Amino acid sequence: MVDIHTYEVSSERLRWHCDPDQFDFESTEDLVPLHEFIGQDRAIRAIEFGLSMDRDGYNIYLAGLTGTGKTSAVRTYIAKLIEERRKRDETYHVSDWCYIHNFSYSDRPRVVELPKGKGRELRDDIGVLLQRLTADLQKAFSTEDYKAQRKAIVEESQTRQQEMFNQLRAEANKRGFAIQTTQMGVVLVPAKDGKALSQEEFMALDEREKKEIEKTRNKLRKDLEAMFEEVQDIDRTTGERLQQADRNVAEYVIGRLYDSLMKKYAESPAITQYLTELRSYTLDKVESFKNAEEERPSGIPGLLIDGSRFGVDLFVPFQVNVFVDNSATEGPPIVTETNPNYVNLFGKVERKFVFGGYVSDHTMLKPGALHTANGGYLLLSAADVLTSPAVWPALKRALKTRELGIEEPFEQLGLVTPQGLRPLPIPIHVKVILIGDAMLYQLLSMYDEDFWEIFKVKADFNFEVSRTTDNMQSYAAFIASLCVECELKHFDRMAVATVMEYSSRLVANQEKLSSRFAFIKELVEEAEYWAREGGAKLVSEEHVRRAIEERRFRHNLPDERLREMVAEGSILIDTRGAVVGQVNGLSVYSMGDITFGKPSRITCRTYLGRDGVINIEREANLSGSTHDKGVLIMSGYLGWRYAQDAPLSLSASLCFEQSYGGVDGDSASCAELYALLSSLADVPLRQDLAVTGSINQRGEVQPIGGVNQKIEGFFRVCQAQGLTGTQGVIIPSRNLRNLTLRDEVVQAVETGEFHVYAVDSVDQGLEILSEIPVGRRRKDGTYPPRSINGRVIAQLHAMAGKLKAYHGARVDSRENADVA
Repeated sequence: MVDIHTYEVSSERLRWHCDPDQFDFESTEDLVPLHEFIGQDRAIRAIEFGLSMDRDGYNIYLAGLTGTGKTSAVRTYIAKLIEERRKRDETYHVSDWCYIHNFSYSDRPRVVELPKGKGRELRDDIGVLLQRLTADLQKAFSTEDYKAQRKAIVEESQTRQQEMFNQLRAEANKRGFAIQTTQMGVVLVPAKDGKALSQEEFMALDEREKKEIEKTRNKLRKDLEAMFEEVQDIDRTTGERLQQADRNVAEYVIGRLYDSLMKKYAESPAITQYLTELRSYTLDKVESFKNAEEERPSGIPGLLIDGSRFGVDLFVPFQVNVFVDNSATEGPPIVTETNPNYVNLFGKVERKFVFGGYVSDHTMLKPGALHTANGGYLLLSAADVLTSPAVWPALKRALKTRELGIEEPFEQLGLVTPQGLRPLPIPIHVKVILIGDAMLYQLLSMYDEDFWEIFKVKADFNFEVSRTTDNMQSYAAFIASLCVECELKHFDRMAVATVMEYSSRLVANQEKLSSRFAFIKELVEEAEYWAREGGAKLVSEEHVRRAIEERRFRHNLPDERLREMVAEGSILIDTRGAVVGQVNGLSVYSMGDITFGKPSRITCRTYLGRDGVINIEREANLSGSTHDKGVLIMSGYLGWRYAQDAPLSLSASLCFEQSYGGVDGDSASCAELYALLSSLADVPLRQDLAVTGSINQRGEVQPIGGVNQKIEGFFRVCQAQGLTGTQGVIIPSRNLRNLTLRDEVVQAVETGEFHVYAVDSVDQGLEILSEIPVGRRRKDGTYPPRSINGRVIAQLHAMAGKLKAYHGARVDSRENADVA
């Protein structure tokens, strides 16, 4: 008989128990809250390097699972770096950015860089300038001296025009014509003795007189036209004199206003150029200041009525768009954009739809997150950036060229957009921090040739940390910090120990703790809820376990439904007796919010043939590539063990019974091999045991994932059908360090109601299942006949003989048929 107790695992090895006596505190209230990060030295060093490296392309990619504290870590170390530079009196180059009117190309607004807080000051200065210009010019144009000067110019023009008209009238009278003004204009009418001739009187004249009159009329008409041309010249000259008079008055009035601003902004060439051009613009548009209020209708902002036309507001050049305002920013800006679509990241040009058309100017330019983070740090989700249309190429272009303009997002997609502005780009100096997972980083590294150039620093966050004494003390301090920051009740040391046991289970490793602190925070908050509901002063072990159980209960409906189907007999699982060619395998179901184990019946049938091992799941397209590999490895093991002297002559079909959703992974390869060897040797296997583990071609059992869920899944099925004291699970011995089983399983093992066996090889597992020695190869190459290997060899030889005899009989029958 086989002593299977050799492979049994004691209850002490089924989980890690955190001894609360190792802590030198009674509750987390006695601890100093933790403000550092636990066990992420590699990632922290990478972050510190990336933040301190002020060179092109040294942006940072934070890689790691959700909840490992990536965002919190980078924010903490940004703040730390800023504080260190402040202590060293190092300054950050943070500026205000303003868009102003471009007088040369109105559709290309100019950008101006100003020291932090000066953007608003410039806007206010220009606003006050416009107000004072309007008031002072209207006042200047209302003085009696100005009106007298203007009246003198106009009267001089009118006098000259009247003199010319009188001279022409006298000449016409002298030549027998009168000048009359009608609705059709000025006409020359024949006259006699100073009286205009009527139509009848003119027709009564002889032809010679008529011709003489027409000749004289033509000459006078030319003199009249010449007079009108001279009058137009006088009007033009008068207009120019009036305009020059207005300009002289305006220059005198505005000179001191512009001179003070030119002096104030003398160190900024861009602003002095703007003020110079604005001064010329003011003089050119001085007429608009005379009646500014009348020329700016209140009903339609941005437009004015000029006769029957609509045009751009003449006062828009006086408006300064403080595009990026850092006046309230302390240190460099730290921006987190949670929705990095094109507009939110790169800004936009707004438009107003007025009377059938779009209008826009530099005041309608709106910044994006990349603008507001200029001079500082920008945190983005890598997945969101890559899934937003046109964002990733635009971000790479901005980081490579180190300048950022505002473009239409529809143009990036090849669509036609209404005519808009093309603002001049802004130089940018920003540290971009992408937050994503390791798989996305690998894909970008392999398939995007620009990625390495612009994201040279990878900060890789581990999802687990070593269970050292220092890390455990830090874990307790972390719980204390959560209690302080979230205003929670403090945890006693038993509760802290239970949280750490839960953390160890999250990573399924007795020597590690989870660094996915978001999950730990959830447990702390939920445990505190149950403590508050119970009116406790401190959170205890009971409250932590209650939180764990309540969370499991909220999510484990699919697990319960499967166990009900097993109990009802809809899913066939035996937990008693022994069957040839049948074994209980273990699989893991992962549904996002919950992961649980479920036993599956695996069967094998062997028969004559040379097809080898037939994987029914693969034939039905329900097998994944990893499962297919496991079956092929099993075939390799069979050949190595049993086909050293002769080729294998068998056909075997393997099947996961009642499996309809596909099978993947190689953790069932041990169970499949056991079922096959059982069928060949005609040895029944215990059905009160379940098996998990993968094999290699030498028959060694390899570790698998989800070992805790698999054990607990079979335990609950056995519990539902009734524990017999013989039931248990066979696992790889290399998974012992991964055991973090639930209390109910550990207690059942302690009382002998359930068993866990750990094996290193296929032979060990087969002996436990069959309770028959596997048999060792003797010197002559044979196995003991009553051993499993001996029975397998005998069956293979028998099948090979039958197959040979069958083929020999077929050959003889064909030869006899040919002779006949």
